[in-house]
Amino acid sequence: MKERWTVESEIDSSGRTLEEFLKQYDPGNFPRPSLTADICVFSEKGLLLIVRRNHPFIHHWALPGGFADKNETLEDTAKRELEEETSIKTDNMQLVGVYSRYGRDPRGWTVTAAYMKNVRLEDITVAAGDDAGDARWFRVSEIGGRLHLECDDFYIEEEDLAFDHNEVIRDACRMQEILK
Repeated sequence: MKERWTVESEIDSSGRTLEEFLKQYDPGNFPRPSLTADICVFSEKGLLLIVRRNHPFIHHWALPGGFADKNETLEDTAKRELEEETSIKTDNMQLVGVYSRYGRDPRGWTVTAAYMKNVRLEDITVAAGDDAGDARWFRVSEIGGRLHLECDDFYIEEEDLAFDHNEVIRDACRMQEILK
């Protein structure tokens, strides 16, 4: 039988304990991204999008989402932002992916964790709030390899979406088997 690994020492190569190391550690030595969460909410009517009321991408359609508060998990950020922007309260969201491409947000290095949730319309009431000017359900399809999103009154194309939400939506729709 193999023996369990044990840590021989908690002293580093400079002879410091963790406490001594942390006293000298400067977190400013490493750049830090801003953290956000975005949420793809699907129902029998399609995908829920909001209109941004603020810069950047003011008046563009986007997924509900926003910045993480200090000491908040990204899952909690997603739940809070979804409720603030759409009035939908939820749990048990599924991770779609993490998006960190440089330039995805003009405000600087921003990394987002994108989640998705399926809801039944009879269980929720949608109302735009906080920095969302409107909230609508869109049917999602692809035309010529490009996203096409249509609601009752109009349609939008992928370039009408904020940030890199076209990538997030495409990935979530593939997971939902809406897009092949």
